[in-house]
Amino acid sequence: MKIIQVKRKSKVEKRYTKRMGQLAAKVTYVKKYVLGVPVKTLYKYRQTYYGEIKDCKDCHLFV
Repeated sequence: MKIIQVKRKSKVEKRYTKRMGQLAAKVTYVKKYVLGVPVKTLYKYRQTYYGEIKDCKDCHLFV
């Protein structure tokens, strides 16, 4: 068993932008694990309809 691992996990989240309104985006989280316990989220990004990769900072979580 490895001590430190980096894993990616994708899930669909409802996001909100001023220009497009509400949208369901596939968000990928890159997390660092130590002994199987998640420690830190290194990066999160989403893929647009046209295949572009964008950072999640410009898009707010819709609750």
